[in-house]
Amino acid sequence: MPPFLILKILYLLMQVMKIIYLLFLLVLMPNEILSQRSRTLSEGIFYISDFIASDYFLSLKEKKNDLDLVDTIYVRALKYYNYDYSEALLALTFATLPFNKIPLKIPFLNVKLNIPLPSACDSVFQIKLRNLPSQFFFDTPKYEFGDKDKLPHFFGNAFLSYNISFFNISEFFGILVELFEESFAIDGRLNLRDIRVNRIGSEFGKLLEDNNNILPSQMFLIYTLIYRGIIL
Repeated sequence: MPPFLILKILYLLMQVMKIIYLLFLLVLMPNEILSQRSRTLSEGIFYISDFIASDYFLSLKEKKNDLDLVDTIYVRALKYYNYDYSEALLALTFATLPFNKIPLKIPFLNVKLNIPLPSACDSVFQIKLRNLPSQFFFDTPKYEFGDKDKLPHFFGNAFLSYNISFFNISEFFGILVELFEESFAIDGRLNLRDIRVNRIGSEFGKLLEDNNNILPSQMFLIYTLIYRGIIL
């Protein structure tokens, strides 16, 4: 069998596994499990989204740089969940998404689907999207959207790494997300920078086990130091 065909088959298998995982997380997770938590995932998503969309947060944007703003959002989520790091990281993953639907174009069939994601109402979502921090790294694109899409990559992989440590599942799923996006035409390409952010998110989740004082901004600075070649 040609190596290229083997690679494509592996891609498809990974895509199927990712879809199953997403369905479990977004659809199949029983409501009674969520209701046993002190604060549900939906409540956290709405709370964090409202905070980012607030006039208070907008005033902070005039005083702080984007790295500090990410830390502010992170600490606010931790306080909301009474320092339950797992709950906060999961809510942050969805609350910082710069889209509220997954626009899928299934290959070969040419079928387009819009799968809704947990999100605040449209009016709050639009303000949140505008207010999301976007400038984090030395190679961040110099336009308004910048790296807004990197926040859910970071927090999502931190959540996975923090909760599941028996193998590097966060990096596995992070790469798998990229393959999923490439094959199902979400953004049409494999993004090396996303994979790098996945990795520092994974390291953040691991470090939280031993040092819960670490902040996202510190990991973002490590990204710059590593990938700019300042440290190895």
